[in-house]
Amino acid sequence: MKYLSVSEAAKKISVSERSIRNYCQTGKISGAILEGNSWKIPEDFKKPERKKRNTAIPTKFIDRLKFEKKEKIKNSIYHKLQIDFTYNSNHIEGSRLSHEQTQYIFKTNTIGVSDEVINVDDVIETSNHFACIDYIIDSYNYKLNESYIKKLHFLLKQGTSDSRKSWFRVGDYKLLENEVGGQETAKPEEVETKIKNLIKNYENKDNINLEDIIEFHYNFEKIHPFQDGNGRVGRLIMFKECIKHDIVPFIIEEDLKLYYYRGLHNWSEEKGYLLDTCGLAQDRFKQILDYYKLKI
Repeated sequence: MKYLSVSEAAKKISVSERSIRNYCQTGKISGAILEGNSWKIPEDFKKPERKKRNTAIPTKFIDRLKFEKKEKIKNSIYHKLQIDFTYNSNHIEGSRLSHEQTQYIFKTNTIGVSDEVINVDDVIETSNHFACIDYIIDSYNYKLNESYIKKLHFLLKQGTSDSRKSWFRVGDYKLLENEVGGQETAKPEEVETKIKNLIKNYENKDNINLEDIIEFHYNFEKIHPFQDGNGRVGRLIMFKECIKHDIVPFIIEEDLKLYYYRGLHNWSEEKGYLLDTCGLAQDRFKQILDYYKLKI
């Protein structure tokens, strides 16, 4: 068999000598022999085929989120989710940041110049909520348990003024009694047992559907396990569970806030209010999925 030198092989297939050496070192040229410091290459060798890059864009919602998060693709559904979900969920709880300011924080990681007074906690919790969504994207298929729920609370409340209070437990259950909408919630000493039972009953269901997820949310908010941040953690859990169980997720937007509260308040007597509100929010999210040609 006749052999070529590196320079001769490079000229044959119009590549650099460095590329030929790399082909030989990585075994891409069959029959290449290293003698001393020189490569001997079979005269009839073929140029190695370049591995084709996988250019397929994911069409499943969660896969697209992972792809766009990793590749940092701007003006994507990942960006839209982060901004819309964070703005609306925080706004329900009293954040005064506008949608535009929320978008600015996400895209630039800065606050921007403004004449108005901005609450530092609103900014911190906005950034933290972005981190919560990222965590859900990476762990949507995890089993729901106490550790997961506490992790979401930790991510949401770390670095806030609350976190510097001796009685406020970031990433752990409340120490003091609290109420929501004038309604009493579980006492601190009851929380752990009630949450364990809630999770156990939920995870023991054979096929979890939208009503199961919403009912979990209602019972979670009724327990109100954390000193603050329960609503946002609860809505994050609903979003995660919808994705996990191939259900169209949803965002409770500002114009649905009062209907959402009414639905929670009346769930034990009439489930239709909250189911209808979440169903409407689902329809809106489905339009977004359709625009991006995504499936659940």
